Amino acid sequence: MRETDYFVHETACVDDGASIGADTKIWHFSHIMSGAVIGERCSIGQNVFIGGGARIGNGVKIQNNVSVYDRVTLEDDVFCGPSMVFTNVVNPRSHISRKDEYKSTLVRRGATLGANATLVCGTTIGGYAFVGAGATVTSDVPNHGLVFGNPARLRGWICACGVKLNMAVDEAEQECACEACGARYKRKVQEVILFE
Repeated sequence: MRETDYFVHETACVDDGASIGADTKIWHFSHIMSGAVIGERCSIGQNVFIGGGARIGNGVKIQNNVSVYDRVTLEDDVFCGPSMVFTNVVNPRSHISRKDEYKSTLVRRGATLGANATLVCGTTIGGYAFVGAGATVTSDVPNHGLVFGNPARLRGWICACGVKLNMAVDEAEQECACEACGARYKRKVQEVILFE
């Protein structure tokens, strides 16, 4: 362990100029580029790459074999499952440099990105949304949205605790309580909000 308030495994590489918060752990063979910002209490798994233009909030968990490229922002408490994929260019070609065409991807607080999911750049994943394993996300996902498939489609709504809500996808006005934690939700048009 290096003399810092975070842990870096001896096989990991953290470039000078990276900002890493207290109590964060960076595991085997990971590479954190100069300019990257990682919050407190994060877990960066084995073989993870974090680009210099990436921004990662507090309490984020990034499982093994994930690359977080420039212009990807993960807000607090996001979960990235093993081998899920971010992209940053819509039409890549090896013989054409498109670094000036990177598109931003935003993953809002508390969202889960399942194992082997792929997020096409330029999308926003709403707060506490849940992207199923293997899904290919090509458009924005609403807050508390449950999506899966290829392409990913809205299949339901999910509580902040991670349990599917008993709320229909195609009915605009609804209310329900989570069967696991009791949190109450209201749906208006394409948005689900927590209410008291």
